Amino acid sequence: MSQSTFQLNHSPVYAKNGIVAASQPLATAAGLEILAKGGNAADAAVAAGAALNVTEPTSTGIGGDMFALYFSADTKRVAALNGSGRAPSALTLDRLKRDGFVSSIPPFHAHTVTVPGACAGWFDLIQKHGSLPMTEILAPAIRLAEEGFPVAPITSHFWKRGVERQLKSAPNGHELTIDGRGPNAGEIFRNLGLARMFKTIAERGASAFYQGEIAESIVRVVNEAGGCLSLDDLAAHTSTWEEPISVDYRGYRVYECPPNGQGITALIALNILEGFDLSESNSLSVERLHLMIESLRLAFADARWYVTDPAFSNIPIKELLSKSYAADRRKLINTQYAIRNIERGTPVNSSNTVYLSVVDKFGNACSFINSNYMGFGTGIVPKGWGFTLQNRGYNFSLDPHHPNCLAPRKRPYHTIIPAMVTKLTAKLAKGAKNKENLSDLSELSGSNNNFDEALYASYGVMGGFMQPQGHVQVLSALVDDGLDPQAALDRPRFCIDAEESGGRVAIEEGMSQETFTGLEKLGHPVYSVSGYERALFGRGQVILRDEFGALCGGSDPRADGCAGTLA
Repeated sequence: MSQSTFQLNHSPVYAKNGIVAASQPLATAAGLEILAKGGNAADAAVAAGAALNVTEPTSTGIGGDMFALYFSADTKRVAALNGSGRAPSALTLDRLKRDGFVSSIPPFHAHTVTVPGACAGWFDLIQKHGSLPMTEILAPAIRLAEEGFPVAPITSHFWKRGVERQLKSAPNGHELTIDGRGPNAGEIFRNLGLARMFKTIAERGASAFYQGEIAESIVRVVNEAGGCLSLDDLAAHTSTWEEPISVDYRGYRVYECPPNGQGITALIALNILEGFDLSESNSLSVERLHLMIESLRLAFADARWYVTDPAFSNIPIKELLSKSYAADRRKLINTQYAIRNIERGTPVNSSNTVYLSVVDKFGNACSFINSNYMGFGTGIVPKGWGFTLQNRGYNFSLDPHHPNCLAPRKRPYHTIIPAMVTKLTAKLAKGAKNKENLSDLSELSGSNNNFDEALYASYGVMGGFMQPQGHVQVLSALVDDGLDPQAALDRPRFCIDAEESGGRVAIEEGMSQETFTGLEKLGHPVYSVSGYERALFGRGQVILRDEFGALCGGSDPRADGCAGTLA
């Protein structure tokens, strides 16, 4: 790993016995507390995630969804957990039409509430990979909620915005305010309803969330607000353990959760980008940024069509992630001008969030993400329980011919994506003295036995459709430029408006005017973003194992958080 250039930002955190990186220092502390008690990466991830529900409800909560990737030090394999919920069984296109919604649903309407999957996901992660009881894992979050905590500055800014945008008008939204306003930086906020909810599920399990008084409160408030969620919808919810999807990028295996998540977008883009020699251009040069933007535009063109619930559609994942398909799509990129009106390809056989990362002393890693979607989600609060309900259903299409069209008990296109990266080391063939005759690593899959995998990085970048863009930009900084995690996260980013072909490109302050002008000349509709609006570029966490075997962590300067370690 090369040395970072000196800048007025945090140094990366180095450790031997574990690192937790999260967007709130108190959540990082919660995860470290669990590691200190002998817990592993799964235990610490759930503890930090629950603490984030308390300290950053502007982005996350148990009323939302979660995904996780878990690297087991014992098996050297990566497992994928899909903790996303489904649409209500009574929510159909006809129902929406009767309610006056033909082309879209308002973003904070009760019809955008899908079954919250986070609670079941937390318990399922612990059941399969954890080592401590949930009463111990949730104890730090319960303490924070009961005793109160000082609100962090960036969180305070977005909390106040969320009060005006959602909480002020949402049923029971006042439960997450102080006398109807958002808390100031440093002001103590207590959430006794959330503490009571955490105690309930810690003692009685996930079923206490999906059945009984909590479930009844959820259903009651959604239906009073005009929705149609039922007790049966909650009781029927299940998480799913799935085979992760992956591609090789310059000798590193990059893992994402499969659709309905949008992680495939990052993998398609990396496959396309791998065909270019990025060493010929500077990290933030017009030439390199142009190639990255175009690769991501091509990837999003596919994702907007193909990413949906695989239980309802046949998604050609293998074909979309093939190197031959990437080569065909790469031919569409012109180094002299930006592509306009990109269409999806046809591969054939011949959607505000918190992200956190934990690596423990045993070598296990958990890449963990949890979200309400748009800040506080709908802003709707089940009375007395201190958490908001997500608006993830806003990502459904209402076009009956689209694969992501709304349907009962269907999962929507999901924006939240954790990532994991391993370093591929080819095994010696029987009787061989070297590794030169083994097959190209680029064609190997995660289940192939011709190579060993060692943990390289557990990372993610939260923030809607920015997430796959952040995954690509941060990974390129780590792999192509050899930056440490903190320097990779500090680097200015771009963000494509991915919801339409040829959308505008936001350029973060810190990039040169020469770069800005150069991208304009190539035909990119660029604009500059600074201040608090830099949240547009996502907020990431990275923990990697360096060439000396030490853990190295970084936390995004666009959030309030930090990476922390045990002594």
